[in-house]
Amino acid sequence: MPLLVNGERIDPGRPPAAMIRAYPHLEEKAKLLRSRPTQIVEPKGLLYVQQREFAVTTPKDGSVSILGSDDATTCHLVVLRHTGSGATCLTHCDGSDTEAEVSLIMSSVKSFSNSADYGRLELHLVGGFNDDRQLSQKLTNQLLRAFDLQPDDVHLVTFCVTELNDREEKDIHFPIIYGIAVNVKTAEIFPATFPEKGPDEDLRSAHILTGAKLTNIYDAKKEQLHIGPYFWRPFPHVDFWLEQDDQQILQNLSTSPLAEPPHFVSHIRSTLTFLKEHPFPSRSLFPDRKPRIYRKNQDGLWEQVCSDKI
Repeated sequence: MPLLVNGERIDPGRPPAAMIRAYPHLEEKAKLLRSRPTQIVEPKGLLYVQQREFAVTTPKDGSVSILGSDDATTCHLVVLRHTGSGATCLTHCDGSDTEAEVSLIMSSVKSFSNSADYGRLELHLVGGFNDDRQLSQKLTNQLLRAFDLQPDDVHLVTFCVTELNDREEKDIHFPIIYGIAVNVKTAEIFPATFPEKGPDEDLRSAHILTGAKLTNIYDAKKEQLHIGPYFWRPFPHVDFWLEQDDQQILQNLSTSPLAEPPHFVSHIRSTLTFLKEHPFPSRSLFPDRKPRIYRKNQDGLWEQVCSDKI
């Protein structure tokens, strides 16, 4: 069954500009989203999703009310929601294995929606810009094609990607929206930034930098965040990269060096330092081969749970 807009099957190979000409209401919705002020989302009730991670939950969740992700330049932020069950998935996609990732997203939301008597699957795509290497355009097309191949009808509701999320300043292109949050109780989606990206921010970033596949980080039934166990080999030339200046790190470790947020280099340095300190995570981080498990405490903040209390 296809990817639909207003009940019509779309052509997933059509460029965004042509899509917008065919469905002007999508442009109006993108314009409305772009015009909203970016909200600072504090950690209380938040589940932050990093690149190549996803999380799904429902309005019944007593711990998590907001799913959020940011720092997306060429990446796309994908929200899939079932209007009957309210099951909502947020994913930070980078084009590493889009078709397999979309299948995971679909099955995760459907697993919470099988008993729903009504409702439909609604898709929201945000992110990317007119980057020189056209990586955003490629990812937009990959996502549209992958959702169009799914066995279920999927309704495209928000389409704020690539040229619809682009601004130009002194001949340099930037994304307008770098991050979003979705309220799982109300289904509201809004531009957002997050002072806290934890827990285990460096560990999760190290997992990405060493070639991770898309990972589900949340068990909504137990209301627990699961990090790991993750394993990697010693990162090649880590000392060399840590010696490089900011410009070299930007040019070599970013898909869009001119458009990265200001903290990109410090974030990469912190991740590289973590990889240097933990060349063998099976020894230093996960000797028992079990995940780090977190639950929200009474203040709405993540707190690690001892394995004997699980």
